[in-house]
Amino acid sequence: MLSAFTSAFRTPDLRKKLLFTVAIIGVYRLGATLPSPGVSYTNVRNCLEAVQTSDAGGGVLNILNLFSGGALLQLSVFALGIMPYITASIILQLLTVVIPRLEQLRKEGQSGQAKITQYTRYLTLGLAILQSSAFVALARSGQLFAGACPQDNAKFQIIPENTGLPMWLTLAVLVTTMTAGTGVVMWLGELITDRGVGNGMSVLIFTSITARLPGEGWTIKESSGVAKFLLVIALVLVIICAVVFIEQAQRRIPVQYAKRMIGRRMYGGTSTYIPLKVNQSGVVPVIFASSLLYLPKLYLQFFDPNNLKGYQQWIQNNLANPSHWIYITTYFFLIIFFTYFYVSITFNPTEVADNMKKYGGFVPGIRPGKPTADYLDFILSRITLPGALYLGLISVLPNFFFIWLDNQQYQNFPFGGTAVLIMVGVGLETVKQIESQLMQRNYEGFLR
Repeated sequence: MLSAFTSAFRTPDLRKKLLFTVAIIGVYRLGATLPSPGVSYTNVRNCLEAVQTSDAGGGVLNILNLFSGGALLQLSVFALGIMPYITASIILQLLTVVIPRLEQLRKEGQSGQAKITQYTRYLTLGLAILQSSAFVALARSGQLFAGACPQDNAKFQIIPENTGLPMWLTLAVLVTTMTAGTGVVMWLGELITDRGVGNGMSVLIFTSITARLPGEGWTIKESSGVAKFLLVIALVLVIICAVVFIEQAQRRIPVQYAKRMIGRRMYGGTSTYIPLKVNQSGVVPVIFASSLLYLPKLYLQFFDPNNLKGYQQWIQNNLANPSHWIYITTYFFLIIFFTYFYVSITFNPTEVADNMKKYGGFVPGIRPGKPTADYLDFILSRITLPGALYLGLISVLPNFFFIWLDNQQYQNFPFGGTAVLIMVGVGLETVKQIESQLMQRNYEGFLR
């Protein structure tokens, strides 16, 4: 990896791309710390300190805050980060299976993909308006920090009442600023994709996650001691090695293409393969499962925590407690379910078999058409099981660290689950892209 980056900096055009990517990342991190109008950052710091000394935390808000690099809880200009774009992309990907028009656009190639990208941008801005309004409302009610900041206390008011402007105007400006920030983040990501190195959106997510590692790692050291901190670092290295191994693992199904005469030229006769990754679904099942498990906690916020009924108390003690075995088990099996669900939507064996048959391709020993589709479905169903178990085990690791590092440190644990999956995945893809571009510029053939 280091040799690839060293060689890239020695190549002039790749060096320009890398420096451009670093400059965009700098702009992104500046916007993530830039204050939004109407927000008291002194009170935000008070709330952060209050949360660190309470057992509040967990849920989908922590994942959203992770993807924004900690900017969400501060309601900064780039508070929403890239999450609205990710949500819009997933929604359109799921709708492609349901809406024939979107499926037709996907099959049209580059022109159809450009239209889907445009629809994704519009949906991103719509989701940004909804999410920014929801987070501003949570900030005003004190629920953005899981109820650890009572709004009747002046030092915990994230959006103070005495700003000198009407409250509706302050809130409207804040929502507009956060929505515009999402549009700028989306533009920055596309700039990296077009003129930089790697997938822009993935690079920005990688940047947001890694930006939190030094500070939160130091927090673990200060609160749990040097011995536990060193043990955590050792476990992290083991986890990263395991994630790299699984993320690179794939089942290669050989495909042979028959020779065809088109005009006066002979085409085909080549051998290739279909790579089926063990983790075919990425981190989407983890996001789905976390969002679903946040619903019980969201339900309890409508009731007085000191006057809960029997079933509500059971939900609070079990389904809203990340350290309870019922929560961990439910989370684990939800990830397995959503892994199979998402893989079945994104990979269609029948469509792959039809495309192979159209171009004269076949799997050796398997008849083209339906037998090939059944064979691909059989292989995919078997290879998805270890991928689902892997995702579930990696994702519940922070819950065990929650128990080991005490309740207060769960939300500050940045080395497990989704964070490691994204960091390793983006790092591997970026290095592969750099190596492929280096190979194009330094390729030596048989003739020199």
